[in-house]
Amino acid sequence: MRLSRFVSRVLRHDPGRIGLHLDPSGWADVPELLARAAAAGVPLTRERLDAVVEQNDKQRFALSDDRSRIRANQGHSITVDLDLVPVPAPDVLYHGTGHQSVGAILVEGLTPRWRHHVHLSGDPDTAAAVGRRHGRPVVLLVDAGRMQADGLSLYRSANGVWLADAVPPAYLRRTDVDGRPPWADTADGR
Repeated sequence: MRLSRFVSRVLRHDPGRIGLHLDPSGWADVPELLARAAAAGVPLTRERLDAVVEQNDKQRFALSDDRSRIRANQGHSITVDLDLVPVPAPDVLYHGTGHQSVGAILVEGLTPRWRHHVHLSGDPDTAAAVGRRHGRPVVLLVDAGRMQADGLSLYRSANGVWLADAVPPAYLRRTDVDGRPPWADTADGR
């Protein structure tokens, strides 16, 4: 867990912390990462790095095909170009948050804040798990179908996380008791 957090921090937020160089797409040379980690007193070996990548429950990291480079799949606060291309999304996506944030989100929408994108889930259970990290969870429904119809782009990272530049409040709703989108029963589907 500690090593996963370390790798996440240097690949997503602060490579300069250990003097690591990332290319414009966020890739780091694995031998350089291992050497810089060792110089910083972090016991990261190739075997441990491979375990971090393979065992990370959110699949936050990707290795290049030749396994010589590594990068975070999303969640960066530093400037990187992940070469994301807009892709068709399901009509409904989900966002998990803590109950104390819901009022502001429904007024202001979802913004990436210090990250590059807003993170969305393809299912309510994953969104609820994310929301639990912020207190009592609330799952918000995102009308992704209407967002795309209105010209807003959605992306999907290498590990399956849905990403948006922002989600305006008009596309957000609290879940109903049955978890169905509240716009599903209206005449125009919204």
